[in-house]
Amino acid sequence: MCAKRVVVGLSGGVDSAVTAHLLKQQGHEVVGIFMKNWEDDDDDEYCSTRQDFLDAASVADVLDIEIEHVNFAAEYKDRVFAEFLREHQAGRTPNPDVLCNAEIKFKAFLDHAMRLGAESIATGHYARVRLNASTGRHELLKGRDPGKDQSYFLHRLNQAQLAQTMFPVGELHKTEVRRIADEIGLPNAKKKDSTGICFIGERPFREFLNKYLAHQPGPMLDDRGRQVGEHVGLSFYTLGQRQGLGIGGLKDKRGQRGGGEHAPWFVARKELATNTLRVVQGHDHPWLLSHRLSAMDLSWVAGQAPAAGALASKARYRQADAACTLEGSPDGQAIALSFPDPQWAVTPGQSAVLYDGEVCLGGGVIESAVTLASQG
Repeated sequence: MCAKRVVVGLSGGVDSAVTAHLLKQQGHEVVGIFMKNWEDDDDDEYCSTRQDFLDAASVADVLDIEIEHVNFAAEYKDRVFAEFLREHQAGRTPNPDVLCNAEIKFKAFLDHAMRLGAESIATGHYARVRLNASTGRHELLKGRDPGKDQSYFLHRLNQAQLAQTMFPVGELHKTEVRRIADEIGLPNAKKKDSTGICFIGERPFREFLNKYLAHQPGPMLDDRGRQVGEHVGLSFYTLGQRQGLGIGGLKDKRGQRGGGEHAPWFVARKELATNTLRVVQGHDHPWLLSHRLSAMDLSWVAGQAPAAGALASKARYRQADAACTLEGSPDGQAIALSFPDPQWAVTPGQSAVLYDGEVCLGGGVIESAVTLASQG
């Protein structure tokens, strides 16, 4: 492998730190960049930006590499956060991490790195890139650690971006990454993984959205049209949500409880026209199971859609690959996926990502789904 000048996105976490170490071990000239993507309230208890930068700077010091602090907050607000709010206002549930990767980490950051003379960029994502010798195209592959694979969040990357990107820890399991970090004395070797949405962090989600979105309370009805409560605004709920509904058991006029007294309640539908939230009891209620979905705003890693037929897909990140059949529209602007095994809580605004084995093909944003009780 030829030595390159590689700019690494140092987040302050252990994955990007080990990424920088591995690249330096391979003989590359490594430069670190810390990306600041949010600054509206970065001085409150939930925002870890300041500590993350201190951790990244400590890593750079141990590895003896340069680090630069770059502010992408304006780009983030325009390209990611504005879309995030628009989608929530429209009753959908977007995935900002997908958009952040496509618009910030592999666009704004990549452009900045190239201006610094980089030949490649690298991040701590658990994914891999492979050049297919027969097609001449770069392929996006799942990470070796099935429990940490992040190809779902990277499915909107294109050929030009993949050609200039390296994912060193994608070849490793997380336990090995932690071991390496500990072995070489990285100060963040035992740092807890970040789990919050990039700009929200670990703060209560509803409390955060409440600052940015108008909200209109309305009725919360069950599948038989009975009012079981009141919602605080449709934007604050997502399909499949169980926590924070504030519903107890429900008795009908004869004193009988519907769905079982202790069966949990889940959000099943948002009816924007009447500002109504529909909830159902039971994880496997027909309103929560879909055998078909449609998706738009498509993005394909190879630059073109895969052929129609049998593939696998994820309709949400924390989900095993599900067998599906792909159908495309004549104009190429939409796809439909049908599933032999119904999928749970398919949510408009989330991404449907397609796979052929370990190869991530790309995907689109879920527009709608057909449930087992769509006529109910």
